[in-house]
Amino acid sequence: MLSDAQWESIAPLMPDSSGKPGRPFNDHRLMTEGIIYRYRAGIPWRDLPAYFGSWKTVWKHHRRNAANGTWDKVLAALLTRADTAGLINWEVSIDSTVNRAHQHGTNLPRHTGGPVELQESARRA
Repeated sequence: MLSDAQWESIAPLMPDSSGKPGRPFNDHRLMTEGIIYRYRAGIPWRDLPAYFGSWKTVWKHHRRNAANGTWDKVLAALLTRADTAGLINWEVSIDSTVNRAHQHGTNLPRHTGGPVELQESARRA
């Protein structure tokens, strides 16, 4: 669960439902904690505990915030705050290792010409 200090840092970034037609948004904190719980536990949406409400509501909240850029704003704000505090090490290591894949290791169809190609190569030999 989020601490009060953690929630206070991201609460202003959550969308406001005032002035919009329809039902007001559910409690942003409960929905956000449901999303965090789901990812931490590695469970399907349908297995979300009833404490967080309907899993469909939590999923719609997550989907809506992903589509309107709310999660991008939250991530940017948290990264900025952590970088300012010196908590992020931005060093990058570049490796030039080449990993070859087997010819069947791709998802692309293989056009070999089929049995005709095999018969032709046998005749040439």
